[in-house]
Amino acid sequence: MSLARWSVSLVAMIGLVAATMAAATVWLLLTEPVTVADAVSKMSQGEIGPAMQALGAVLVDALKGLFKYL
Repeated sequence: MSLARWSVSLVAMIGLVAATMAAATVWLLLTEPVTVADAVSKMSQGEIGPAMQALGAVLVDALKGLFKYL
């Protein structure tokens, strides 16, 4: 596999992960604004865990819904 092809694949994967995280963040903002506000206030104090936990929960719920249809 050439370097150019490998780099295009890497950029595509990074873009896919970034788009997934952005969509999960928007969904979380729309569905659970109180959780987002709490996570943002804790992030300002240096804790990143609550925000990642909330995003992870959204992604897991989305995957559960997707697998339900498969």
